[in-house]
Amino acid sequence: MSDIIKPGEDILFMKVGTHANESLEEIIERKQAEIDAAGFALWGYGGNTCHPLTMVQPFARGAVEQGNQIHLFMEPMESKHFAVSERATEFSVDGVNWEKIDPAINVIGSRYALAITDLKQEQFELPLAQTEVAVGNSKGRRGDRYIQGRVDKACLEVVVPPDGPEDPEGKLVPIGLVAEVVDPYAVFVRD
Repeated sequence: MSDIIKPGEDILFMKVGTHANESLEEIIERKQAEIDAAGFALWGYGGNTCHPLTMVQPFARGAVEQGNQIHLFMEPMESKHFAVSERATEFSVDGVNWEKIDPAINVIGSRYALAITDLKQEQFELPLAQTEVAVGNSKGRRGDRYIQGRVDKACLEVVVPPDGPEDPEGKLVPIGLVAEVVDPYAVFVRD
């Protein structure tokens, strides 16, 4: 994955773990089966730091216009999301017009979802100090200073080569999962 971590590359970063009574391993297996059956999966999430309309879609469109493929880098973490939730039955690109979700795709307990393919487990470190927030009010803020506390996801651009000068304050984040983010990039989901 070191070929992705180079200046100008656009990535979505997200911490992931147990969700809606499913272990991360079960979620990965289910999402890979969804990709096999439907051609893509919807990876559910919440929170406004990666809002579909104001953050992810503009970020993704800009990256694609520049010829970049968006990758989702996921940091596995301990999670305590054990609430049982319903499966979403509809999705919307704009929050107004709704379509049925393919029966092969299951999004559980989420408000939003990323459209992904090519989900795989990979082990490497992401130097967050070599990224910047790419869109929104925090645009330009260094990734390692943005991802902290309750902020667990972001649209980022790689700005310094990974073999460049090391920042002793910079944080290396262990990445365990990678996927490609595909059109329509991010959607709203509902039961």
